[in-house]
Amino acid sequence: MAETTPAGVDLRIWRHPRAEGAAGRCIGQTDLAVDRRRARRLAHRIRADQRRAGGARVILTSPLRRAAEVGRWLRRWGWTHHIDARLSEVDFGRWDGQRWADIDPAELAAWTDAFLTHRPGGGESVAMLRERVRALLDDPALAGQTARAVGHAGWLNALRTLDHAPLRALDWPAALRHGQMLRVVRTPTSCSPDHPAGAAP
Repeated sequence: MAETTPAGVDLRIWRHPRAEGAAGRCIGQTDLAVDRRRARRLAHRIRADQRRAGGARVILTSPLRRAAEVGRWLRRWGWTHHIDARLSEVDFGRWDGQRWADIDPAELAAWTDAFLTHRPGGGESVAMLRERVRALLDDPALAGQTARAVGHAGWLNALRTLDHAPLRALDWPAALRHGQMLRVVRTPTSCSPDHPAGAAP
């Protein structure tokens, strides 16, 4: 594990709780609801992590409900909750919300054949998603901080493979479980993901 530097960030980011109505569907920025009890359980775990490891009582979340609801629970307990669009899931364009089985196989093949640069459904490419990830990691406001966030599976995978070049579809890892945490130490010269930890709430 690389050590943080004054210009780096220690990011602890959890995948949101399981959303309602996602099974079998292509879900990017479709704004699905989440069970409040699941959101509260994850908020408890994030609060416990802060008590163990220290750092400010600040949580960053995507604006999508399945992540933001966790931040709202923490805000009720005295935390500062920042909604940051850079943490949003990848935009799947016209695919978003559709059943995977209903998407043209030729369109899926075009994406896997040019996985980094193709824009699935006319939405956002993985390269574009990576730029959002880098923008957050390199934000001067996070320099030297232990930052905590709630985000999404695609965003987390873009973070996990940020330095993979070239990036192919077969390099894309299996998604973290709902409620699982990934810790990444970002310095001016490196990005060092730790092993994912935790289980679904």
